[in-house]
Amino acid sequence: MLNLTTILPFSRMAASLCISALLCNSAIAHEGEHQHTSPRVVSAGAGMTELVFALDAGNELVAVDSTSQLPTESKDIAKLGYHRMLSAEGILALNPSIVMGSDAMGPKATLDVLSAAKVNVVQLPSANTQAQLYSNIDQMGKLLQREPQAKKLKSKLQQSFVDIEAKKQQIANQGDAPKVLFLLLQPDRPARVGGDDTAADIIINLAGGKNIAGFSGYKSVSQEGILALNPDVILISNRSDKETDNPVDSLLKTMPLLAHTPAGKNKQIQNLNPQALLGGLGISAVAAADKLASDFISVKRY
Repeated sequence: MLNLTTILPFSRMAASLCISALLCNSAIAHEGEHQHTSPRVVSAGAGMTELVFALDAGNELVAVDSTSQLPTESKDIAKLGYHRMLSAEGILALNPSIVMGSDAMGPKATLDVLSAAKVNVVQLPSANTQAQLYSNIDQMGKLLQREPQAKKLKSKLQQSFVDIEAKKQQIANQGDAPKVLFLLLQPDRPARVGGDDTAADIIINLAGGKNIAGFSGYKSVSQEGILALNPDVILISNRSDKETDNPVDSLLKTMPLLAHTPAGKNKQIQNLNPQALLGGLGISAVAAADKLASDFISVKRY
């Protein structure tokens, strides 16, 4: 006759072991899913988004902020608001695994909500130096599992900086650096000049020019004030849907006194890519500086 008092404990033990095994297998399966699921990335910042695409990780983007430019083939990626005024609700609806941006990304309350929802919130310092740009690329390479692409991108940028430095040496050998003025043009608003500590200032200095604004940040300056500064080159950026097709005629039509500057006389007025002015020292800014350095070599100064 079977002894039930002996069998039942063993039955319970077997059932318990079976359940434990099932839970363990389930956890392993979920862990495997997690490891093989592509990250869902939200990029809040023009420079950050530019780097995501440069690292061949654009296919993992589910949304970008309103300052980010998207390639034509990626226009279906959702657009969020301004990177300093993000909505937690709108972001969480996209079920992201990573939200990345610069130290300007915010507000803090939104970032706290995202972190509490177990979203990986990553803020990298705005790059104003080569070292910081390389550091950001390294960190993004690890985060997006694109370390080989990060190494390749850094190598490419390093060569660009070498090329720019060689051009700067040519400019320096010709005498004083070209006097450069940057104008930010906005519809129905006075033109503003970009001084020290602006994105335009970083690009001008990197290219071997001298920003002659004489102040920090952006200020409105009269035509007479610009005339007195006597710039050799005027760079303009238009806060409209597209760049001005003919920057020389467009500027001199609205600010005719500037025709009497060396920049006006020699038609040395050109567009500066708006994308280069967003997100600190990034890929577009380096490309803009490279082009400017070439132009500065042959600039007329009278």
